[in-house]
Amino acid sequence: MGDRKGPALLLVHGAWHRQEVWRTLIEQLPDDLDVRTVQLPSSAPVPPSQLGDLHDDAKAIRAAADAVDGPVVALAHSYGGAPMTQGLAGSENVRRLVYLAAFQLDVGESMTSAVGGEIPYFWGTDHLDEGYYEMTDPINVFYPDLEPDQAEAAAGALGPHSASSLVQSLSQAAWRTIDSTYIHAVNQPQAPLFEPYLARSRRVREIAAAHSPFLNKPRELAELLRQDLDDVSDD
Repeated sequence: MGDRKGPALLLVHGAWHRQEVWRTLIEQLPDDLDVRTVQLPSSAPVPPSQLGDLHDDAKAIRAAADAVDGPVVALAHSYGGAPMTQGLAGSENVRRLVYLAAFQLDVGESMTSAVGGEIPYFWGTDHLDEGYYEMTDPINVFYPDLEPDQAEAAAGALGPHSASSLVQSLSQAAWRTIDSTYIHAVNQPQAPLFEPYLARSRRVREIAAAHSPFLNKPRELAELLRQDLDDVSDD
């Protein structure tokens, strides 16, 4: 992008993941791009009893966006779309929201309601007495298009995820007032689950990948993000 003074890019990971999951994508982004990641409290590397909820995640995302002195493009993956939607409502410097295979929920909706009210098998094993879920089938759900060694490494980096974050409803929806893009991962087995959200974004882009294109198609994903970053730079 040359000598740019464009927006910063804020990356929000999904459930069970950690912020380090973005490293492969960041390597494909311009060196002069201000890239920031946020660790969601709901999946933080802490004892399960100390995991945060959706509102803690929303506050962490908002704080990361507010710390940027200038415009921001915020991208969220999967579950991360829910707290991003909650946390960035009313933000003055976030110019665009990008939902990557994400839950673009509306006011009153929750992750549980988004999947029909019944816990799907791919949320893994519950430890509700301890307040968390453990993903037990990540390779088939998250990484079916990765090489086996890459998939094993990615699965090994996952941790427990807060159970409370998956039942809490949104009280505000940032995408109703902030421009948004949906990146639809068309090869993911659970693609139909996300199709209802396509109509909620101003624009939809597709990527031929399963649920985690930042690992399998980082270069292609970086090119898609370039379009949003350039759009905001031209504003």
